[in-house]
Amino acid sequence: MPIFAISDLHLPLGENKPMDIFGGNWENYVEKLKDRWQQKVGKDDLVIMPGDFSWAMNLQGAKPDFEFLHSLNGIKLLSKGNHDYWWETLTKLNRFREENGFYDIHFLHNTAYLYKDTAVAVCRGWITPRDENFKKEDEIVYKREIIRLKMSIEKARELNPKKIIIAMHYPPFDEFYDIFLESGADFLVYGHLHGEGAWKNRIETEKIKLVSSDFLNFTPLYLAE
Repeated sequence: MPIFAISDLHLPLGENKPMDIFGGNWENYVEKLKDRWQQKVGKDDLVIMPGDFSWAMNLQGAKPDFEFLHSLNGIKLLSKGNHDYWWETLTKLNRFREENGFYDIHFLHNTAYLYKDTAVAVCRGWITPRDENFKKEDEIVYKREIIRLKMSIEKARELNPKKIIIAMHYPPFDEFYDIFLESGADFLVYGHLHGEGAWKNRIETEKIKLVSSDFLNFTPLYLAE
């Protein structure tokens, strides 16, 4: 079954914060996303979603966004972004999932997920020392996210997959990039970047793909079978 990726949906259904202030391509983006998702993704396909799913400030506030996601085709695999303020512990997230019957939605943090013969490893990532805004306090988060990425990759390997896909929210600069190369993973997908100015600084190779929803014109990116 096909595997797709798309990030940064920034859904506003539970929090009235439309994205069209960031550019005309965000106008009616929820409707565009639904149409293009349903045309491309099948019922049993996997969609990897590395961060910034909803603008909601808490889990109950995000419920309308999850109801929308649940209505879409495929198995959805969510990891955390910098704007996912609704994110809770995995115990609370999984309880929320079960109570609402969102069985096609899975949350991934400090672990890995096996889909057919492909394992997905994740971390949020962070800004890196190359960023002009990098401060001393960022170094703590940066190093913690590096540990989380290594841990998730190890857990992915324990699943004995034929392929490994790494999903990050922030771009894989500096040590994150080195870890990806050393891991031998088949793909790395990431988001966070919005607008042409930011896209100019992206990493884009045969194996590394930016999957921010506006960059993809709100169409999930096909990765592999």
